[in-house]
Amino acid sequence: MFIDSHCHLDKVDLTPYDGDFEAMLTAASERDVSRMLCVSIDLPQFERMYALASGRDNIDLSVGVHPLHVDESPVTAGQLIELAKKPEIVALGETGLDYYYQTDNAEAQQACFIEHLKASRETGLPVIVHTRDARQDTLNIIRDHGDKDVAGVLHCFTESWGMAEQALEMGYYISFSGIITFRNAEPLRDVVKQVPMERILIETDSPYLAPVPYRGKKNEPQYVPAVAQMVADLKGLKQEDVARISAENYQRLFYRR
Repeated sequence: MFIDSHCHLDKVDLTPYDGDFEAMLTAASERDVSRMLCVSIDLPQFERMYALASGRDNIDLSVGVHPLHVDESPVTAGQLIELAKKPEIVALGETGLDYYYQTDNAEAQQACFIEHLKASRETGLPVIVHTRDARQDTLNIIRDHGDKDVAGVLHCFTESWGMAEQALEMGYYISFSGIITFRNAEPLRDVVKQVPMERILIETDSPYLAPVPYRGKKNEPQYVPAVAQMVADLKGLKQEDVARISAENYQRLFYRR
């Protein structure tokens, strides 16, 4: 059974299912996807996301503000702590730094990231970290403000082995998406080979980044087995081994509160 450790179910294209959210979940279940983590990107959309995905035995949720949404959706640790009291919330984020798309608000991104880490220390919830073109600042903030005993995950990882290694040393997990199946992703596949299997998660990041052989389609949780297969190929394992171990990793990270 596979766990999609990062998806945005409120943004998945339901056109193939005639707008039926339940049918999309059924399609995932038929591919042996047993659990999904629906990830928040800003507070204005959080209640809608929560209403759509909560109350289901196979869906966990997070609450947080993506670095590209910090200007329109500022958040404090206190707000996060209060929202995290909802029973389905297992993580904070996604948070982090994105200097690829925006650098003029780097200080605001950093401040928001720190608020998530403060809330993590208070609640015992791990953080889901988005990082792009901000390697050293991301690591420095985690090191200076995070709690190694709580830690979190660097999701949709596309950075270097050097960054992954430092994150692992600080207790973080590394999550890989369909990007590892892309033709030009050989350097990233080399990183997959080096990350210990007991610290790997798999994800779709739906509705983005559909893996091969689904490139060109809108992504959705039912495609996460393709990510697992690539990890299996790179690690010399069976797909079911990757499914089992990554699910155990998920449980260890998100269910320890």
